[in-house]
Amino acid sequence: MPDPTPAADSISPAPRKRPKPGERRVQILQTLAAMLEQPGAERITTAALAARLGVSEAALYRHFAGKAQMFEGLIEFIESSVFGLINHINERETDGRVQTQRIVQMLLQFGEKNPGMVRVMVGDALVFEDERLMQRMTQFLDRIEAQLRQSLRLIGPDGTGEPVPAAEVSGRASVLVAFALGRLQRYARSGFKRLPTEQLDLALALLT
Repeated sequence: MPDPTPAADSISPAPRKRPKPGERRVQILQTLAAMLEQPGAERITTAALAARLGVSEAALYRHFAGKAQMFEGLIEFIESSVFGLINHINERETDGRVQTQRIVQMLLQFGEKNPGMVRVMVGDALVFEDERLMQRMTQFLDRIEAQLRQSLRLIGPDGTGEPVPAAEVSGRASVLVAFALGRLQRYARSGFKRLPTEQLDLALALLT
């Protein structure tokens, strides 16, 4: 396996009693992400979030129209971080197998570093929220799969450089996304004890 990908951005909370103008919105998202790391935190109310921040619910609504918009802010962070790192990988690596392995590795490393985001990525935190949020995360995974298909097309079936059959490319990409999603789900449901990167080199060697 190549060297690990650059560390993904973190949204770990950095408490500040008196945020400067414009910082409150970020603090709200940081606190929501931190609360999602706690056991049984699949459903968080705005009342609980406001209490954690030490503000009124009305204060939250000065920055967000509702809780759905808060989750959209977390999803935007996930999307921009992950696809920014994918672009970085593709710029540095021309080998399709290396690209494929590093994309999956990066996705799992991102989840490992941002446990609260994992509950959003696998949908656990979105079950009782607006349906469009789940649809957006489904689209996120579809985009990951499309990127993996693109990388897999660069791999020759026997190392000759000949194109991999389209059906095989689609099947491999689908399996890799299912593998990554399964690892993230296990991480969340183990209380963030079973790391998604566990024995990752061996797994990726078998899958790619």
